[in-house]
Amino acid sequence: MPDEPATLAEGRYRGVLLDMDGTLIDSNEAHVKAWVEALLEAGYEVEEKRIWPFVGMGGDNLLPAAMGIQKESAEGSRISERRGEIFKARYLPDLRPFPGVRPLLERMRQAGLRLVVASSSPADELETLLALTGVEDLVDGTTSADEAGRSKPDPDVVRAALEKIGLPESAVVMLGDTPYDVQAAAKAGVGVIALRCGGFPDKDLEGALAVYDGPADLLDRFAESPLGLG
Repeated sequence: MPDEPATLAEGRYRGVLLDMDGTLIDSNEAHVKAWVEALLEAGYEVEEKRIWPFVGMGGDNLLPAAMGIQKESAEGSRISERRGEIFKARYLPDLRPFPGVRPLLERMRQAGLRLVVASSSPADELETLLALTGVEDLVDGTTSADEAGRSKPDPDVVRAALEKIGLPESAVVMLGDTPYDVQAAAKAGVGVIALRCGGFPDKDLEGALAVYDGPADLLDRFAESPLGLG
């Protein structure tokens, strides 16, 4: 747990909720491949393009949206569990953060912002993902799928992160990369700064306060971003 920020926040916000996959770490493609492989093992031959539009959802929302399978069903539970095994064994060890992630979070801390991770990933995956980004010492806490009811685009994860960060909705902004981050945050009364590095075009990120190429781009334009403006 990092020390309290030494300065008051520069802009209107006092805290940032951080999505992990596709925002801080380059993992969206790996998630797609893991789903495709798990579905193939279950007898469903699907192309990656069928899964990509739903990246950013947890399995409870992705499986029904992409395949018409309820995660709570016996089949859905098996597929979801196998996806996790495949992801952790074949893809997770090789994932890397996007350029500029640590400097961006350091800049946020210097600006007096509290930081809490708000992810739809299971807690065990999130712990490893956070370690791979190398920013554990900069965040004030994490919220995973294990601490919320429904995954994004439902607002449960965002609301759980708001409780953890201990700030009102008007004082918090979320950093995300998918339309489901935008939708979940909006339902919780939180604005979103969106990043293109997760693979979604600007039209899918409609409703975000601002859109940047990735963490490094946001860092370069920090002073003029919603985080730096008063």
